[in-house]
Amino acid sequence: MTNTLNRRKFLRDAALTSAGFVFLPSALKAFSTTKMNRVRVGMIAVGLRGQLHLEEMLKRPDVDVIAMADPDKNMMAMAQSLVKKYNRKAPVEYTNGNTDYQNLLKRTDIDAVFIASPWEWHAVQGIDAMNAGKIVGMEVCGAVKLQDCWDFVNTSEKTGIPIMPLENVCYRRDIMAVHNMVTKGMFGEILHLQGGYQHDLRGVLFNDGITPYNSGAEFGAKGYSEAKWRTQHYVDRNGENYPTHSLGPVGTMIDLNRGNILTSLSSVATKARGLNRYIREHPKGGPNHPNANIKFKQGDIVTTQIQTANGETIVLTLDTCSPRPYNLGFRVQGTNGIWQDHHEGEFDRGMIHIDKVSEKHVWDNPQKLLQDNDHPLWKQFEAAAKDSGHGGMDFFVDNAFIESIKRGVPFPLDVYDLATWYAITPLSEQSIAAGGALQQIPDFTRGKWKTRKPVFGLGSAY
Repeated sequence: MTNTLNRRKFLRDAALTSAGFVFLPSALKAFSTTKMNRVRVGMIAVGLRGQLHLEEMLKRPDVDVIAMADPDKNMMAMAQSLVKKYNRKAPVEYTNGNTDYQNLLKRTDIDAVFIASPWEWHAVQGIDAMNAGKIVGMEVCGAVKLQDCWDFVNTSEKTGIPIMPLENVCYRRDIMAVHNMVTKGMFGEILHLQGGYQHDLRGVLFNDGITPYNSGAEFGAKGYSEAKWRTQHYVDRNGENYPTHSLGPVGTMIDLNRGNILTSLSSVATKARGLNRYIREHPKGGPNHPNANIKFKQGDIVTTQIQTANGETIVLTLDTCSPRPYNLGFRVQGTNGIWQDHHEGEFDRGMIHIDKVSEKHVWDNPQKLLQDNDHPLWKQFEAAAKDSGHGGMDFFVDNAFIESIKRGVPFPLDVYDLATWYAITPLSEQSIAAGGALQQIPDFTRGKWKTRKPVFGLGSAY
């Protein structure tokens, strides 16, 4: 067994024999916070995704939602209705334009903020929040510019304020069971990983401006929710625009930024056809609709190949413009076996093969192995996560954020992870524009990856 596997096994065993599964290595004191019994939060952007985070906070007796900022008064009204449903005190509203969130950040009665705004606002709002002394839970996307990634890191290091990317797929039940198997060495030494954002978003990117999902052919000012802003990225850019759902979960399995780093990538894209076809064929669209002949830069399918310092390869696939069932397409392959998923978190779907356990050249149903290796976090918090969004994943990622703040311990996913994942987008754009040319991925830890220890999934706060 490799030194990496030995190190992971030592950390796992130490963690799971600690009281309550809590493992707090003394070497991980950077960006720790003051312990507290309650967390006072502000919400920046309370659209449909922000409202899911809001609801998780409203369920908790240890969290007070103090204020909310969003220029969309309709979304603010929906958020306040949610607050009323849980019989909580109405948060103070900041709805006076796009920059009114800055007044929320001036408050002295807020410890942390959730940011679930359109992608182009993530960097400016996250950096403003850290400079204001507010701990940040950041919804996921890809960076608009590579410099944004360095700005996140530099600001967090300068202020000492932590930021956690809220990548919920890292906490999907089957993903965490496979993560547990990887940690135990059941797949041997990891060689190759795959993941994707393979999700038909055409009905999200276009609607009638009143109701979401398959309701029209409009976007921008005439759109509803994400169609107001997300679709414009498909007009203007061509790259792996949503890398965190695919890269985050597999990255935790090979200790990215904690004993390993990404080194280079190459991306290619297909032609853009799916969105024009959708508009032309939609009952509220048609070949003469003003949006039917827009030139979308975003290729329908983007494939990104990544190399790591420790010799693993990763393939990411973005596929959001075509008619297809949802599937993130995960694959984890090592010297001793392979797992491929089928659908969101289902133990009885997908395929697995373990050398000398499975029949030669035969795929097994993964249900028994995943059940036998169900992650301790899921065993501990299954009931609490039952009614939470995205099959319970939202509970786990938000719980990790709040519990880490309360306990004064580093986040399981931190600013270096955020910067690394976000960087895939601008680097993939550069690679595609250069015909798939290799792009070097910066080391956002500035060498600290060599001594930082794995923490994800090793404690009840994570």
